[in-house]
Amino acid sequence: MKATLVIVGRPNVGKSTLFNRLTKSRAALVADQPGLTRDRHYGHGRLGAKPFLVVDTGGFEPTAKDGIVHEMARQAEAAIAEADVLLFVVDGRAGLTPQDRAIADRLRKSGRPLHLVVNKAEGMKREMVAAEFHELACGEPRVISSAHGDGVRELLDFVLEPFPEETEGHADGQGPRVAIAGRPNVGKSTLVNTLLGEERVIAFDMPGTTRDAIEVPFERNGKHYTLIDTAGLRRKGRVFETIEKFSVIKTLQAVEQANVVVLMVDASQDISDQDAHIAGFCVEAGRALVIAVNKWDAVDSYRRERVKTDIDRKLNFLGFAKLHYISALEGQGIAGLLASVDKAWAAAMAKLSTPRVTRVLLDAVQKQQPPRHGLSRPKLRYAHQGGSNPPIIVIHGNALEHVPESYTRYLEHAFAEAFRLQGTPLRIQYKSTKNPFGDKK
Repeated sequence: MKATLVIVGRPNVGKSTLFNRLTKSRAALVADQPGLTRDRHYGHGRLGAKPFLVVDTGGFEPTAKDGIVHEMARQAEAAIAEADVLLFVVDGRAGLTPQDRAIADRLRKSGRPLHLVVNKAEGMKREMVAAEFHELACGEPRVISSAHGDGVRELLDFVLEPFPEETEGHADGQGPRVAIAGRPNVGKSTLVNTLLGEERVIAFDMPGTTRDAIEVPFERNGKHYTLIDTAGLRRKGRVFETIEKFSVIKTLQAVEQANVVVLMVDASQDISDQDAHIAGFCVEAGRALVIAVNKWDAVDSYRRERVKTDIDRKLNFLGFAKLHYISALEGQGIAGLLASVDKAWAAAMAKLSTPRVTRVLLDAVQKQQPPRHGLSRPKLRYAHQGGSNPPIIVIHGNALEHVPESYTRYLEHAFAEAFRLQGTPLRIQYKSTKNPFGDKK
């Protein structure tokens, strides 16, 4: 399982800048203004063979009682409860503050591995910057500059040392691993129990910490599956009930471990931004996907039309995924749902012959050539499969770095249609042949 690094600290200490540095992105807004980040942000990171999840939180004020600051604190508390590692960020230029002390007290009580990160130390002597922060009793301060990257690699090496390297593949010879993902209370556990034929999810609650997902091996029509219920049963008293409703990290981890994701949405509610975020994460992770619209029996015709319109508008990037209208409680539509899971899994693991892949490429180019770049046009010569789950097509040719994103989407559609790859995203990689005379005058 990927390590989950949660960045915590008071406002304006550089948490979002560190998040962007670790994820090599600009996903988090950064400005010299406190309180800019309010919701949690999630991203991927990698150090060699060790992938990890990064969570950026808003400014943490544990003593806040109401207002937006209180809501930000609740979001931070939710992330702390899900963390493998806490990165407590302080401002090396501003020095130690009473708020830093309050946060340190709260983080020490969490029981999570804790690392003190002294940020904004560019151009300063590390020993002098770190000196006053020893009194926080959060371990040896790690001095960095997230804006310039100073000390960030050393920090990651130290933080990720206890975690194992990534192993290839997810399958164990017992069929696909299927994650049931979605917002709280959409019926994920009900679907698991319906598939099993009895309410026995808790019997498969795997021992360990409170953040373990529930894995349920089962067999249906002679086929083996492993269901991953991302709702997550927790030991009572370990996590506040209000915090539980915010949990997202468990879903992201289950998606990473799965081969196929069943994205559940609630027909009785509007499609939310969180539904779209989870769907986007599934696509980014390259997971095969099936959409299940639950509680379909409980809504009227007007509501049904509104849900369909909502899906077309907010989840239109999931055009490759099969859509099912189900009732997990009544067992309606379940057989078709599993059939689509099987097809999505088969598409994700499909073996594509090189001659046919190249023929599909050349046919697509003949119908629609890539646009010119300057005086020349990219030349797409041949292609082959470069991986599975998701399928990866590697295209060779000349000047392929100039192929626009719109043409890449055209090729993805052509390959998916030719090989009937329904239910899985598809990736295209370009490899340009270097001109041997390019460096000569």
